[in-house]
Amino acid sequence: MNTELEQIWKEFSVELKAFIVKRTNNSSCSDDILQNVFIKIHDNIDKVGQSKNMRQYLYAMVKNSINDHYRKNKYHLTSYEIPELSDPENTDKDIDLTELIAVSCIQPFIKTLDPKYQEALQLSEIENIPQTELAKKLNISYSGAKSRVQRGREKLKEQLLDCCHFEADAYGNLIEVKRKCC
Repeated sequence: MNTELEQIWKEFSVELKAFIVKRTNNSSCSDDILQNVFIKIHDNIDKVGQSKNMRQYLYAMVKNSINDHYRKNKYHLTSYEIPELSDPENTDKDIDLTELIAVSCIQPFIKTLDPKYQEALQLSEIENIPQTELAKKLNISYSGAKSRVQRGREKLKEQLLDCCHFEADAYGNLIEVKRKCC
């Protein structure tokens, strides 16, 4: 692998994979699409390297590859937007990886929780509904909603720590995740 391609892989592969997983809901299919994208990047490395905004260029390649996948498999894909890149004025903004990580990594764990914790975490953490609104929506007290979210977080943390080993840098940024099981 040449150094430019390797650098692109290191910098973008995780977020591109999360973007693909969010739109396909299929991890193995997402791996295939990501592989095809990097084959295209390899074949067009000069064009990729000369692009004014590499992130936007790569996401355009990903969108086209996802569309090709659905077209090849006779699915019709509705339109979607690249996070925070739909406005040309904001092309220099970083993509919010929190949403991408939540969808591709955290939500499957949330779905295995007790339904009352699933609902509380989905609404409060994924959909960002304030806990006061959560209490009203679940028809429980505010302190009950806070407790439910807190217990759900604890159960989710236990599941994540049972499944994976997390390594962080000195600043607390996640740098590596290794599966322990499954």
